[in-house]
Amino acid sequence: MISKGVGLFPTEPVTVMREYTQLAESLGYDNVWFGDSQNIWRESSTTMGAAAVGTERIVFGTGVTNAVTRHRSLLASTWASLAEFTGGRVALGIGTGDSSLRTMGLKPLKLAELEGAIAELRALFRGESVKEAHSGADFHLNYVREPMHVPIYIAASAPKILKLAGRVADGVLVLVGTAPHFIEAALATIEEGARESGRQLSDLHIVLWTPTAISTDAVEARDLVRAHVARVCIRPLPAEVDPALQTAIDRIRDTYDYYHHMDTEADHADLVPDELVDLFALAGTPQECSEGVARIAKLGVDQVSIVPFVRPGESRADTIRTFAKIVDSL
Repeated sequence: MISKGVGLFPTEPVTVMREYTQLAESLGYDNVWFGDSQNIWRESSTTMGAAAVGTERIVFGTGVTNAVTRHRSLLASTWASLAEFTGGRVALGIGTGDSSLRTMGLKPLKLAELEGAIAELRALFRGESVKEAHSGADFHLNYVREPMHVPIYIAASAPKILKLAGRVADGVLVLVGTAPHFIEAALATIEEGARESGRQLSDLHIVLWTPTAISTDAVEARDLVRAHVARVCIRPLPAEVDPALQTAIDRIRDTYDYYHHMDTEADHADLVPDELVDLFALAGTPQECSEGVARIAKLGVDQVSIVPFVRPGESRADTIRTFAKIVDSL
């Protein structure tokens, strides 16, 4: 049976994010993934620590962090501390860097740099020393007395990083849309990478990350996810997009504003046609979304993690509840 997760961008106060987390745990969600983009959202590590208080089962992750604004020593200490506090209920989601870097004019990591950062993080979790890139000094986490297991998930959409994730990650946050041919192509690429390290696809935890809006008004639901769809569709993808839609994607790419990353009222959202929404999101009536989840469940992913979108000022709680009912009814 497919599991359920929820991605929460900290656009609301920490107390509200904690309430969403407690709701998700009460509804049987397996994971809660917090966005990490320090210039546009609340601080992710503070939010996760506060949200973890009083929880017993749900796993805390980032969707996703990076190793540029977060020095390796800071990342390792944050996650070792959270793992200690939660009894190991953690999943470190990491990528090359997106809005957290772009809002400051910084460039994402190269894939080799990301792979190196992951190797260093794992060494630090084992209690070993690593060398600081600029000073040349060795450093370690002084309070780690025995190896800690902190699963590392790579966020991926383009073929090269999907393959890297298959080769080195414990799990993959797959951001390729909801169309079966995109998901199947992504899984094939991940499996190719897994074979390079003597593994198979089943050795990794595969999470499909999808913008989601569920409403009795299907038009409104599609409008709510357009901003996130804009970000998904301008990434390199594991399968070809219909040439008829490429012009729209090019316009979105040229106008994307990272300070309005995932903002439902962003100008670039207006450039997203319905055809792209249907390829890259779970949006529509409860029945339409149920049919979409049923299709995805047959494709081999382990978890569907929704990023709930609602009108400004509204609570995400109803979407979290409705999605739980959809998955539980499958």
